[in-house]
Amino acid sequence: MAASKQDKVLVTCPHCGHGQPEPPTAFSTVCKECGKNFRVQEALHPTRKKLESGPEQKRITCFECGSELDVPISAQSTMCKRCSRYIDLKDYHLANAVSKNFKTKGSFTVEPTGYVFNTEVIAREAVIKGRFLGKLTTEGSLTIYSTAEIKGSFMTARLVIPVANHFRWKDTIKVGSAEIAGELVANLHSEGTITLKSTARLFGDIEAKSLVVEEGAVVVGSMRLGSKQS
Repeated sequence: MAASKQDKVLVTCPHCGHGQPEPPTAFSTVCKECGKNFRVQEALHPTRKKLESGPEQKRITCFECGSELDVPISAQSTMCKRCSRYIDLKDYHLANAVSKNFKTKGSFTVEPTGYVFNTEVIAREAVIKGRFLGKLTTEGSLTIYSTAEIKGSFMTARLVIPVANHFRWKDTIKVGSAEIAGELVANLHSEGTITLKSTARLFGDIEAKSLVVEEGAVVVGSMRLGSKQS
């Protein structure tokens, strides 16, 4: 028995846009306007085309007012929509002697041949392989290599000592968290978690909310875990 009009649904030809009634269970049909074959189910339930996305973005906070902003990863600078302050987004790689201040939401790297002195640096993350004399603050990670020579002070959310590298510091290092894969000679206080990789060697006292020690790591010093760090 032929399907009645009530049993049919209107489908649109994907080739010419002509609409015609077809049984909802039909597999394929021929357009009465352009004569081309098309699948009824695909016409009834078209796959949504992915919207073209804009450039990949990252989220930052304004240095001045703390507002959160989404900016393209490739951007070199931006302006805060709230306080209209200029925000540097550039990555810096320094391989020679430089005496100036830096304030960027990008990365800050001092190469082994680099020497940054009489400076105050605020960066999203930093990598120190050369000489640094001044004050350094990072919102994210600070990675220190054996070739680094640091004089002054530093603050970081996350301290990283890579495998096969070592770092010695006479004062207590206070950080948000730490990942030690090389050797650290210092007292280490963390508000979060200290992770000692299997290749780690830590000589100093530890205070942290939690501690992860992989098999093979060496720790020489006292430990105080779980308490709120001052």
